[in-house]
This record gives sequence, C-alpha cells and structure tokens, in this order.
Amino acid sequence: MSWVDICALDEIPPSGVHVVMAPKGDIAIFRTSANQVFALDDRCPHQGASLSQGVVIGNLVVCPQHNWQIQLDSGRALTPDIGCSNTYPARIEAGRVQIAINNHKDIRQ
Repeated sequence: MSWVDICALDEIPPSGVHVVMAPKGDIAIFRTSANQVFALDDRCPHQGASLSQGVVIGNLVVCPQHNWQIQLDSGRALTPDIGCSNTYPARIEAGRVQIAINNHKDIRQ
C-alpha cells in the first residue's frame, strides 16, 4: 500500500468532500468541521447512492437517498441500518490530504 497525494486540505471545505476516480470506483474524501479527513467508497451500502452528495454532520455522512447515517471512520451504517462502505486510510501531511491504496496509478482527481 502506498500513500497518494490528493489535494491541499484547504481545497476541501470544512464539512465538505472531494471525489477522486479510482479503478474500482470513486472515492469520497470527507473533511469534518474538526479538520479530520476520512476516505470511503463513494457508494452507500444500502442502494449505492453517492455518499459525496450527502451531508457531513460531525463524523457521519447522511446518505442523500434514504438518510442512512454512515460513520466516516469505519464506514458502518448506524443502527438500525446494517451495512458498510469500504474505507481507506487518510491523513494530512504538511497541509496535504493523502490516502493509502493498493493501486494508485489510475487515480484521477
């Protein structure tokens, strides 16, 4: 696994998202109001809606289709809903957002 530089932290607004295209589907990179970053597949585990179109509240994203609440750190849906979106390690290094993935050659920002 290698770290891939995505963008400057300032390019993602607080409680906002940045989407990158990857070989296995889009990855949504969320920034919380506390300046933490989290990366998940941009698909709700329920019916595949785009999580990047949802609303970030604290460390959750609310799916725009059926209001499922997905934890940004684990990708898990909050009870009573069941399901999980794939997550990727994310970090901030020198003001830059980076994610770790296995095959980064085909990521487009």
